[in-house]
This record gives sequence, C-alpha cells and structure tokens, in this order.
Amino acid sequence: MHITTLLNSGKVNLSCELFPPKEFTGLTQVTDTVKAIAALKPAFMSVTYGAGGNTQSHTLEVSKAVESAGITPLFHLTCVNSDKQQVQDTLAILKANGIENVLALRGDIAKDTIPPEDFRHASDLIRAISESGDFCIGAACYPEGHPESKSKSSDLDSLKMKVDEGAGFLTSQMFFDNNIFYNFLYRALQRGINAPILSGIMPVCNAKQIKRIVALSGAALPPRFAAIVDRFQDNPAAMQQAGIAYATEQIIDLLANGVNNIHLYTMNRPAVAEAIFSNLSQIIGYAQEA
Repeated sequence: MHITTLLNSGKVNLSCELFPPKEFTGLTQVTDTVKAIAALKPAFMSVTYGAGGNTQSHTLEVSKAVESAGITPLFHLTCVNSDKQQVQDTLAILKANGIENVLALRGDIAKDTIPPEDFRHASDLIRAISESGDFCIGAACYPEGHPESKSKSSDLDSLKMKVDEGAGFLTSQMFFDNNIFYNFLYRALQRGINAPILSGIMPVCNAKQIKRIVALSGAALPPRFAAIVDRFQDNPAAMQQAGIAYATEQIIDLLANGVNNIHLYTMNRPAVAEAIFSNLSQIIGYAQEA
C-alpha cells in the first residue's frame, strides 16, 4: 500500500522507525525487534540505511521482514555517494522485491570526499525516483531548519522543490517543542507545501542520547525537557520512564490539535514503542471516532 493513502485517510497514523545494526550479521539480529514492533500494528515501519548510510542490502532484508510481518515498509534511500546508474539499479531491486515506498534522502557527505555530480540534493534523487514510476516517495523536513540551510526561508524553498519533484509526503526531524512544529506547519502551508507531514517524535531515554541529538540536529530543548534530563540523567530507569512520558505528552498535544500523522523514532527499542502505544490506546481510539 502507498503510504500517502494512509496519511490522507483522515485517521490517526502512528508509525515506527528501526535500523539494521552497525555490525549486521544476519536477519536473526533484528527478527525479534521487527516482530515485537509489528505486533503493535503501526501504520508502517521505516527502515534506515543504518550507520554511515552503507547498509543497502541490510535495509532491504529488514524491509522484507517488515512486510512479511504484515506491515508496510518504508525503505530509506540516500544518494550523496551514488551515481545515476547505482540509483537505477537500486530501484530495480526494490521493484523486483515489491518495495513501493521510498524515503528519499541526500545522506551525510563524508569528510574529505567529493560526492558525484548526479545527486547533490535530495530533490535530485526524488526526481530520479519519480521518473522511474511506481513508487510512493517521502522526503525529510526540518521544523527548525536544516543545519546547512542559510535560513528557514531558504530551507522551505528546498522543501517546496522536493514536493514539486514528486515527494508525496514528508517526515519531520525530531523536535521537542510542539510550538516549533505548529509554526513550521503554518509556514509550510503559506509556502504552498500541501503534502501530508508526519511529526517526528523521539522518546529520549538517556542523557548521552540527547546530547548527540542536539549536536547533530540542532534541535532546541525546552526548559521543561532540559529540567527532566538534568533531574533524572543519573537514573537510567527513571530517565526512560520520564522520556516516554514526555513523548506521550507531545503526541497527545499533537492529536488534540489535529495532527494525526505521528512518526516514532524508536531506535530499535520495542519496549519503549510498546509503552507509548499502550499510553495512547484509548486516546487513539477516541481520535479515530472524533
């Protein structure tokens, strides 16, 4: 099923993300994780390229396992280190394996390397996928602006180009202040970006994780969340419980304000995903009926 069909249904969609382990020795490493998250019945499960963006075959294996578990997979595809032929070869493999949903990403540029000319931006990859046909294409968006963008306005210009080239839906970078996301939705709509946008929520369960996130994405930490990290960072069990509670509150607020499409960055932690789904069980049912 095309993910855009789900996102445009008007129903609440809660999706999850997982990744092949860095040292991938076989599908058995993630089988239990796939089954556990699939049992929660997410709208779909996205599968990343993993560390360094160099695990394409692993991503395909995990995506096929997700589909076998009865859940629609979203295959992440990066392009910064690829040429046109490599991308076409990958798309042919995806078609042969029945994978029809692709999240098109530029990927991280490795230090001291000159990327191929074919794909300097995610919009270049989106155009190539769109021209190949038969795929439902997603793209990334950044409520607080891409770290490399000159301004939030120029970042929206780039986002509009992604949609114009064929992106049918957008998944946001994680954020911890819903007001930032609401403001982003308003600015995107003003710019004529009408594709459905999934709000990216990450349950932060340890202090080291949040420090890495802030360093990589530049996501702002609201004082209330910073206080939680400061208070519970030395108690792993308490920090996990607080992180789940904070993420749950974010999602409840989003649903209450009409944001029905939520993407959980679960980091291969079924227990965390299960706790959030459990916290929202009655709320999601009520929102579906409203």
